[in-house]
Order: sequence, then C-alpha cells, then structure tokens
Amino acid sequence: MDDLWKLPAHKLANGYAAGRFTPQQALEACLARTAQCNPVLNAVIALDVEGAMAAARESTARWRRGAPLGALDGVPITVKDNLHVRGMPTHWGSRALAGFVPDSDELPVARLRAAGALIFGKTNVPEFAMQGYTDNLVFGTSGNPWQPALTPGGSSGGAVAAVASGCSPLALGTDGGGSIRRPASHTGLVGFKPSPGRLPRGGGLPEIFMRYEVVGPLARCMADAMAMAEALGDFDPRDPDSRRFADVPLQLPPRPCRVLYVPRFGDHPVDACIAGRTEEAAQGLRALGHTVETAQAFTLAEEVNEKWSLLSQTGLAWLVEQGGRQLPFCPRLDAGTFDTAAQANVSAGADLRAVQLFDLLMAVERMRAELSLLFDRYDLLLTPAAAALPWPAAQTHPPVIAGREVGPRGHAVFTAFANAAGLPAIALPCGFAEGLPVGIQLVAAPAEDALLLAIARQFEQAFPTQPGFPLDGDGL
Repeated sequence: MDDLWKLPAHKLANGYAAGRFTPQQALEACLARTAQCNPVLNAVIALDVEGAMAAARESTARWRRGAPLGALDGVPITVKDNLHVRGMPTHWGSRALAGFVPDSDELPVARLRAAGALIFGKTNVPEFAMQGYTDNLVFGTSGNPWQPALTPGGSSGGAVAAVASGCSPLALGTDGGGSIRRPASHTGLVGFKPSPGRLPRGGGLPEIFMRYEVVGPLARCMADAMAMAEALGDFDPRDPDSRRFADVPLQLPPRPCRVLYVPRFGDHPVDACIAGRTEEAAQGLRALGHTVETAQAFTLAEEVNEKWSLLSQTGLAWLVEQGGRQLPFCPRLDAGTFDTAAQANVSAGADLRAVQLFDLLMAVERMRAELSLLFDRYDLLLTPAAAALPWPAAQTHPPVIAGREVGPRGHAVFTAFANAAGLPAIALPCGFAEGLPVGIQLVAAPAEDALLLAIARQFEQAFPTQPGFPLDGDGL
C-alpha cells in the first residue's frame, strides 16, 4: 500500500472497483510521498489533510456500494495556487494576497470535487503566474524532480513537480502562454491546453490574461488527462465560450491527418537534442499513417511573440489600479510587496499607451486569419514544446540556447501563439536528453480538441515512455 502513489488515476479507480485498496489508503500514500519529496522540490505549498481525508472516507463508502461518482472518485489531486479552493489560501505567489482564503471553489475545482476527487494540496507558482520558472517571495523556488537544482518551468511548476515525483497522480493547472505545456515537457508529463470554453471557468481571480488563459490537466498519461478533461468539460452558462461545446463529445477515434511539422519559429534557436527528439516524433507520426510535411520557414507567430508580454503587463497594472473593486478582500494591492519582476511589469504596464495594446490585438487578429488559412490545408501542427532543456531553478530563463544568446522568452517561442489564436494544444513526452525529459507539442484548429486528443492518444500508445519516477530510491 505504500506504493499506491505510483499508480496513475485510472489504475487507482480499477483498484477501488476491485476492492484491492481504498481511496483512504491511496491518499495516505500520496501524503507520505509529498512529505518525502516536498522538502526537496518545494512543489506543494498548502495542504488540507482533514478535508481530503473526509472526502476519502466518503469515496470509500461509494466504491463499496458500487456507486462511484466517476473515473476521478477517490483520486488525489492538487490544484495550482492561482485557482480558488474553498477553505484553502489563494496566494497567487504574492505577499499582497496574504490572509486571503476563499469561501467557495472556482468552477473547475467545484467540478473536480463533485466528481469525487480528493483535493489535498495547492501547488507553487511564480508571482501572479507571470514567469516561465517557479519562484516567489512567499514560498521560494520549486525544483524539477529529474534534477532538483533545475527548474520545472512555470507557471505550473509546482503542479508538474508534484505529479512527476508521485505526490499526486493528477494536477489542475492553467495556461496563459504555455504555462501547462512547457512545464509538462520539462518533467515528462502530458499537459493539455484546451480551446477557450472547452473546460469552463468562473468564480476565480481577476483574469489578467483575459480569456487567453485556460485551465487544463497535467497527468502522467493520456487516460488520466482525458478523465480530468471529461470531468471538467460540460457547458456552464458562467463561461460564454463553453456554449459552443454543449453536447460536443471530447472523445473521437483517430483518423489520418495532415500534419505540418515546424522545427523552429523564425530563426529562434532550439537545443539540438530537443530538435532531434521532435524530428523522431515527426517520423513516428508518418509511421502511424499521417501525412507529415516539414515547414521550411514559419513566421506567423513572430509579431505576437514580440508583443505578447504587453497583455499581462497591462493586466497587472490594471489590477493594481483597480484594487478592491476587483479583489474585495484587499482594499489595494501594495505593489511594494511585489518581487522585482512583478514591480517592473506593473511599471511597464502603467506606461503603455492604449494604441500599443491595440497593436497587439491587431497582431493577434492577423495571425488568426493566417492560421485559419493554414488549417484549411493541415489538421495539426507539430513543434517542440519548449526550445530549451530545464535551466537552474532560481534563474528566470536560460540565457543561451544552442550557443546563441536569447531573451526572457527565448525558451517559450512555441506556445503563446496557441493561446492568442484560441487553439487547443497538448504537450506529450517524447524521450529524454541529457537525463532530462523532452516534450513535443501538437496544435489543432479552434474547437478541434477531440481530434487533437485522439491523435495524442494514438501517439502515446504507439510510442510509450516508461521513465519511472525521479527522486525514487536513492534519489532523496
């Protein structure tokens, strides 16, 4: 029973159904694993042991009656700390939110709870979830389970570190520019970023990334990611974007697809080992019967990538100016409590002119139009999920990729365009390099989430990865 933390969610459910073990025993194993790993990784920053144990007892009783609530009933799950969980503090990685404890769940969290999931912890984020690594002045730096001195990425860094190390089989994250997909690639996980509204939101923090940020699952396998997506995916009127997905199935069988393989964006560098693994994935898709063409050049995302940070900078400056009108528990956010990066982002956002933000929005519209033409010819895009392997955990970004100096988002060039254009995208493990996981990214046309997931499942079944668990045995 001590090894139940190793089981994915679907195998836990199978064990509950067969009476081999109980949700209480699985939760105890995950809590013990968290106690073992967290001093090294700093992934889980708040626990609700009592509440999760009470939920586990209720789940055990349901399974014994043969009446579980669904595939996630009794499955331990963590939630990223920019999402509200009733009775647990929401820090958002900032000292400015000290003492805030929401009295209700955000919509996706409420759906997980209604599905019987055991929500036992919250995971670390960079301040306001605005960085591609995970560090803040409240809880400090999170490490990568494969090499704890390196970053798990961000902003869902604590979430992926928890799942990859075995603290929980599933985590709920958010993605406003790659914050699910890049951390998943850095830790060997599946990370699904849905189309806006496919997994509805509501009742959470002010959306400084607007509707470009979505919730999504982080899992060790497609079966578990699908189970969470199914639990979260029904229409809800609080999320207007979800109306188009009412009664639209999330699961479809795979079919032969036209795939555009994009090795790089513009002339941005990519670590050679990542480029090699992505090329192997392209060959794998060909072997599965898909038509794969290689893009000789891809510049559609250049303008949006250049301007993308303006959105969150403006959003954070707006939040500071709005104060208690957006966060009633806090009369005014004190920017003096922010870390250096957040203070710089507030200043940059406050100094922006409206025409600069409009320029970003127009760049997004131009890119969406070009992508619409592209998806008339192709069903999927294949890219690396990140341009660089993980770097030292306390550094905001790798300064050099493939021998070339890069800026703060040099590692992140492949992901934000999907948020801007409202495209579903997924990160999948595709092997290792230098002892670290590497991930690919598949991207589909707007609302084609089911096709994307079908091909991702097909790829995983044909090319499974069996990495084991980092920090296991002598690793701690």
